Amino acid sequence: MLDPQLLRNDLERVARGLARRGYHLDMEQFAALETRRKSVQTRVEELRNLRNTRSRAIGQAKSAGQNIEPLKAEVASIAEQLGQGESDLEQIRAALEHLALDLPNLPADSVPDGASESDNVEIRRSGEPPVLDFEPRDHVEIGEALDGIDFERAARLSGARFVVLRGPVARLHRALAQFMLDLHTTEHGYTEVYTPYLVGAEAMRGTGQ
Repeated sequence: MLDPQLLRNDLERVARGLARRGYHLDMEQFAALETRRKSVQTRVEELRNLRNTRSRAIGQAKSAGQNIEPLKAEVASIAEQLGQGESDLEQIRAALEHLALDLPNLPADSVPDGASESDNVEIRRSGEPPVLDFEPRDHVEIGEALDGIDFERAARLSGARFVVLRGPVARLHRALAQFMLDLHTTEHGYTEVYTPYLVGAEAMRGTGQ
């Protein structure tokens, strides 16, 4: 999630950055919610201070033998207003968080604008392609020839750009993942961790899901 302070203090910059990614930020909606949040938060803080002040007055009046019923009624009214204000504030904050969670990350200034991968800029290249004595085949072609790659079924299950692997291709995929884990945990100082499949909402938000 983007820094809330950045959204509050430089909304136009955020909107420009998101526009580079093809995302339209409704600045009027965000600004209206933020203005409402400030107003309600100020009122809530005022009511809290007033409640505390009048509650102390009850104790002082009681010690002086005065009638405290009017003060108690006033504090009860303040508490009711405060409860409504806190509820409103929570709803506004939830709406702002919902908007913020929907925003993608801002692109770095050095990232080129473009509509597709053909607009990408090659920054560097490592090594040279090997010279082969045969005509190489695309991995998709090989996988389909082995009946191990199924894009159509994946599209029905999950949407575009997913794949279902089966048979020897699925085994190869699993073996490569195992090789990666073994290599990094035995030679590169990584620690393998097995975590629960189910996590709470806060953990999901923290990982950007």
